[in-house]
Amino acid sequence: MDRRAAVAQLLAARNGALVITGLGSPSYDVHAAGDSADNYYLWGAMGGAALTGLGLAQAQPDRRVMVITGDGEMLMAYGALATISVAKPKNLDIIVLDNQHFGETGMQASHTGQGIALDRVAAASGFAETGELRELAEVEALATRLHQPAQGPRLFVLKIEAENLPRSLPPRDAVAIKNRFRAHLGLGTC
Repeated sequence: MDRRAAVAQLLAARNGALVITGLGSPSYDVHAAGDSADNYYLWGAMGGAALTGLGLAQAQPDRRVMVITGDGEMLMAYGALATISVAKPKNLDIIVLDNQHFGETGMQASHTGQGIALDRVAAASGFAETGELRELAEVEALATRLHQPAQGPRLFVLKIEAENLPRSLPPRDAVAIKNRFRAHLGLGTC
């Protein structure tokens, strides 16, 4: 599956969802689909996207939160799945872009290429809904499904092509990103 096309399709149907991105390629993919004040790009926080999404979902219970991250980051934050499951946020969706490689460190094979299925790990942890998508046509149905109320956290793995695409770099000023996001939420800057 083409990663940029899948991310663009999800974001085109985001319908007000707040987006947290994982380090590296997921940030580039979200930025390539269009920079927005409701995108929060994590820089230098490998493994933090899912739990940042949980915190935001808890702080903004009336808003849908979508985390877009990679398989390497989700493997690094394996324990986050248990924490999120126990917290049971009904407004948190995690999208894992799985190319079965550690793209940011040289495209070494990741554990997901050796049989670790993150959607099944999330299901076993107690996520309300999980799945694995392999075709771009499935992403449209997923985008529609994500608008439906959830009984708890959801995680979907998108099996994408292992390729190194040109980088679409979002702003790298963490304070500016934070302040822009807070302003979008109607909060003051700090």
